[in-house]
Amino acid sequence: MPELPEVECIRLTLLPHILDRSVISVEVLWERTLSGISSAELRHKLVNARFTDAVRRGKFLGLVLHTGGYLVFHLRMTGKLTVQPVIEERDKHLRMTILLDNDRELRFVDQRKFGKVSWADDEEEWVRIADVGIEPLSADFTPEALSTICRGKRARLKAVLLDQRLIAGLGNIYCDESLFRARLHPQRPCGDLNENEIERLHAAIQSSLRKALQNGGTTLRDYMDGDGRPGTNQNHLLVYGRAGEPCPRCGHVLERLKVAGRGTTFCPQCQK
Repeated sequence: MPELPEVECIRLTLLPHILDRSVISVEVLWERTLSGISSAELRHKLVNARFTDAVRRGKFLGLVLHTGGYLVFHLRMTGKLTVQPVIEERDKHLRMTILLDNDRELRFVDQRKFGKVSWADDEEEWVRIADVGIEPLSADFTPEALSTICRGKRARLKAVLLDQRLIAGLGNIYCDESLFRARLHPQRPCGDLNENEIERLHAAIQSSLRKALQNGGTTLRDYMDGDGRPGTNQNHLLVYGRAGEPCPRCGHVLERLKVAGRGTTFCPQCQK
């Protein structure tokens, strides 16, 4: 599933292609891709409207129209959003396409069909749809804010980090990477962290996300940015997906377990 860095890379690469471009037509090839709106209603909202911005909240992407409305994408497991020339061959898993006034198409491809496209009439509704916690790369995400999130919780540390209502945009990849960088065991009770551990975790979350952004995101199978390019951060992952390999820090064999129903890779020697 695309996480914060991947959705942000999509946003940044889509923006130059859609900014000030008007919608000529909308084609929905899989009606169940839409949530809370019909294809006819969506066409009425989009045709002749002009894109003015692209914004993100956690893993939600919002394309802003001059009317004040938001076209909202939640990519889920395999969703891809790219801009392609009209003449480019269509992917067999194409679910929706939006023709722009420059003979290019905004294409939503989703092999597993879990992704959703919805509509918000204004910013207030956008915030309601993308109902997520604090942005981990924002100025508001301080060690003190993280301490407040963790305080008093007996839930396992990774489970808390995965909770989108608390911290927006972290998924399996960047939780594993952040916990390894912070030397913290994914099964630690969240409320047990001391001040030093909170500061380490805060720094690790931000460094893991920034590294991924610099590398254009992590492509394990499906992810690509708005230009159709894969990321390279998969070549720089420290522990995610590397169970059975030696720890890059101490050489101990990395192990795998399940936390909050998610496969989790960690070093039992380094992470306490």
